[in-house]
Amino acid sequence: MPRHIRAQRIGRGSPTYVASIQRRIEVGIPPQLPRDGNLIIGHVRDILHDPGRGAPVAEVEVEDQVFHIPAVQGMYVGQKIEIGEKARPSVGNIVPVGVLPEGAAISNVELRPGDGGVLARSSGAYASVISQVGDKTIIRLPSRKLIELSGNCLAVVGVVAGSGRVDKPMLKAGKKYWLMKARHRPYPRVRGVTMVPARHPFGGGSHKKIGRPETVKRTAPPGRKVGLIAARRTGKRK
Repeated sequence: MPRHIRAQRIGRGSPTYVASIQRRIEVGIPPQLPRDGNLIIGHVRDILHDPGRGAPVAEVEVEDQVFHIPAVQGMYVGQKIEIGEKARPSVGNIVPVGVLPEGAAISNVELRPGDGGVLARSSGAYASVISQVGDKTIIRLPSRKLIELSGNCLAVVGVVAGSGRVDKPMLKAGKKYWLMKARHRPYPRVRGVTMVPARHPFGGGSHKKIGRPETVKRTAPPGRKVGLIAARRTGKRK
């Protein structure tokens, strides 16, 4: 009997394929922060490195609580942080998106008020405020997609730090190995077309052609369920 293909090994949930366990810091705007419109003042206690995370993390102290957010470009230790509707739209401040001017660059944006921030959190990422429509705010995500949010959603003003991280090439396979290990991702990842037929449905033959349709139905058995699973369409969208 042949070995299980990679898709089956991933489904078993072995330590090689589980989600990252290297990160030590939970980042996000705490929902316990008062949102009554008053100005809250805090400061940056430290800027930390979190293993498996591309962006540095800022440790912010506000009154009697400490939380962490992705550090933005220009943030420094000891910086005063303003939080609330009356906060200035300056780098590092946490402001509702409904009071920001058009064109403002923001990060760690809340999708719903109180969720802590789930949008534009990776290194070098930012979203842009496009327009204000009543109590709603339209922003452009890093993917260039436009979405509409409640004006009460909080966001950090500025671009997430570490934007040049992907510009430098890896140069050595060992560097890439340790990066992927920190993120708990399998590396190196062998292509299916280079395998023998016993190891992958796309393998075999002295060529790099799949040799069979890449699309596969939803009810295919586990050893065949690779490629474009239950694809609604294929080809370049016109």
